[in-house]
Amino acid sequence: MSELNTNPKSLSPKPPSLVPIGVTIGLAVFALVLALAGYGFRLLAGHDVGAVVRHASVVVSFFMIVVPALFVGGAKILNKFNGANIQTQNAITLGYLTSVVAILTIMGRYS
Repeated sequence: MSELNTNPKSLSPKPPSLVPIGVTIGLAVFALVLALAGYGFRLLAGHDVGAVVRHASVVVSFFMIVVPALFVGGAKILNKFNGANIQTQNAITLGYLTSVVAILTIMGRYS
C-alpha cells in the first residue's frame, strides 16, 4: 500500500540550483581578458590610439555588458510569462560563457 510522506522537509520547496560564483567570476575575467587581448598588439603595430580605444570600448562593453544583460532579460521574460525558474546568476554565467565562445570564434576566424 502507498504510504503518505509526512516528512516536513519533503514538502518544502527545493532550493534553487546556482552555478558557483567562482565560475561566474572566472568566466567574466576570461571574457574581459579575451576582449582586450588584441588591442595591445594593435597599439604596438602603430595604430592610432584614439581609434583603438573607441573600438575597444565598443567591443568590450558589448561582450561584458550587453550579452549577459540580454540573457538576464530573457530569463526574466521566461520567468514571468512561462513560469520558469531561471536564476539571475545562472543567466549571467550563461551570458559570459556565450561571450567567451563568441570571442574565441571571432579570434579563430580572423587569425
